[in-house]
Amino acid sequence: MRQRLLKLVPQLLAVLVLAVVTLGAWAAWLGWDQQRDVHPDGSTTGPYEAWQVIGLVLTLLALVYWAASRRYIAGAVLGTTVGLTIAAYYDWSDDSSGLFMVGVGMVMVGSLVVTAVVSVVIASVKRKGPPSRR
Repeated sequence: MRQRLLKLVPQLLAVLVLAVVTLGAWAAWLGWDQQRDVHPDGSTTGPYEAWQVIGLVLTLLALVYWAASRRYIAGAVLGTTVGLTIAAYYDWSDDSSGLFMVGVGMVMVGSLVVTAVVSVVIASVKRKGPPSRR
């Protein structure tokens, strides 16, 4: 029982660390930009630019790669998902329509599915190792 608990501690630590780092990545890439852009025709876009979202995705991909390559699959999947869900909820909760919860739910489900698939692929590739040369 004690050995099983000791094996669980690194996974739980990975979940916590990845959740905190994901929150920080959201704040660094998306948290500071809260203004919508108004175009001459009256339409609005934003508040995020494409380069900000791409930067966040690449940052999270590096974090998921780090965790999955070390066999912290639960940490990669749950930590990233929890961090993104909390960040989206906090960032979007001032929406008066109440529809922000739909977006938060989509972030949660999407990040859960994508990080699970990416983590499994990374872990399986790392398990096989590099191809042997003959």
